Amino acid sequence: MRKNKGKTNTIEKEFMFEFKSGQHHCVLKVPLQFPLRENVNDLHGRIMLLHKIPCFVENDLKNSLVGFIERETLVDYDREAEAALQRLTNGEVDINTLTNSWAKAYSETTLEHARPEEPSWDEDFASVYHELIHSPASETLLNLEHSYFVSVSELISERDMELKKLQERQAAEMDKVMQELGKTLCDQDVNTVAAQHFDAQQVLENKWASELKQVTGIQKQEYQEWVMKLHRDLQNPNNSTINEEIKVQPGQLGEAGEAGARLFEEQRQLEESFTIHLGAQLKTMHNLRLVRSDVLDFCKHRRHSSSGVKLRRLQTALSLYSTSLCGLVLLVDNRVNSYSGIKRDFATVSRECTDFHFPRVDEQLDIIQQVVLYARAQRSSKQREQPGENGGSEDKNKIMDRNSSNILPGEFYITRHSNLSEVHIVFHLCVDDNVRSGNITARDPAIMGLRNILKVCCTHDITTITIPLLLVIQEFKSSLAFPGFMMEMASWDGGISRTVQFLVPQSISEEMFYQLSNMLPQIFRVSSTLTLTSKR
Repeated sequence: MRKNKGKTNTIEKEFMFEFKSGQHHCVLKVPLQFPLRENVNDLHGRIMLLHKIPCFVENDLKNSLVGFIERETLVDYDREAEAALQRLTNGEVDINTLTNSWAKAYSETTLEHARPEEPSWDEDFASVYHELIHSPASETLLNLEHSYFVSVSELISERDMELKKLQERQAAEMDKVMQELGKTLCDQDVNTVAAQHFDAQQVLENKWASELKQVTGIQKQEYQEWVMKLHRDLQNPNNSTINEEIKVQPGQLGEAGEAGARLFEEQRQLEESFTIHLGAQLKTMHNLRLVRSDVLDFCKHRRHSSSGVKLRRLQTALSLYSTSLCGLVLLVDNRVNSYSGIKRDFATVSRECTDFHFPRVDEQLDIIQQVVLYARAQRSSKQREQPGENGGSEDKNKIMDRNSSNILPGEFYITRHSNLSEVHIVFHLCVDDNVRSGNITARDPAIMGLRNILKVCCTHDITTITIPLLLVIQEFKSSLAFPGFMMEMASWDGGISRTVQFLVPQSISEEMFYQLSNMLPQIFRVSSTLTLTSKR
């Protein structure tokens, strides 16, 4: 045993292992640095490789090496402990300083002695809102939220009207320019006018976006302050003004709009409901629904609400801070933004009503974009450190290298909302052209992404999930992966009943809808007990 002069607090010890190979008696001697800072399995493998140790003594070598390291490590601990006690006996260490440092370390690392975290404003507001929404003040809260929604809707209508007038004026101007093309004007003149039109639209859109952001910010601050004040007033039983504060204003939520509500009820959703029992021994009941509706209908608020719509909105508010959340799966492309397609439509709907609890959808997407960039950088760094383990992921690496801010098919990101009519959580699942064209198999990344979404639902109290049937209907024809996922749910969540809604678009005919509804019992009967309860 000798101390290493080049390194502090390290001691070199010689490990010796004897074994027989045929008629030969072999002795292996390896110098080791203590304290050992590497994995024992890695050290054992390196010794086997470098010294060409026969495989028949591999286990004996490992047991001897592990025993040697444990013994010598304990010897070092004992020596250091004796040295520390000797310093304490000689008065080299102040006993008061030592006990204070021990007490501080114990209090900082033991939960029962740790200082409680101070609740943030968001946590306080969530707790207060949850209490008020389950009190007689709930209808007052919904009335106030609806009045804010109406004012934002009116502002959006003004914006749309002004944009429409600008586009009509620009279209008329462009028609005149095109008529003069080749006569008094050239292609460069047309391009100049088109650029001017684009700039004018951008200026107008930015102006309205800024105004809407300011209005919703003011609404959110006013709403939160009013909720906190109302809660404080409710704590004071001698407050005589409390009845006026929670006085219900019945005209706000829809008597003026009953005609519009009746029109909406006439365009009712088609729906089929099923009950299935999953599990080998302890069976759990789950609900399946096939619904014909537009995916954004689960997100949109309506200025003139019927009683059924109001009840659904109330239920969404009641369960906002609960263990019964509602989720929705949106099929999106690989870019984390809200500039095109269903992403733009969803962002438009989410901006129509102020979110009083969570950041605006644009702010959430900005945060997600930064997380994606960080995750890609971390993954690339690990792959560079372990180049031999990339295997078949080279194609994925090339895709990521092109734009590290994009996500891959099967990956998804999550946004939280309190301002949607029937949804709290939205899963933005990245899919490729195979899903959109219907060429989907059980091995498609989107199917595995769906499995991961179901797992998130089970671990984060999401008891209702709405899934586009397009994502699973083609896969049903070739395998039974999705029923298998639902069987896994029984082991993931401990037997909690859940509702899975399969969504088909409004363009599906009523005959096709009922043909699809007949498929579900045939699919799930292979692995579950199914009771059909038709709701048409």
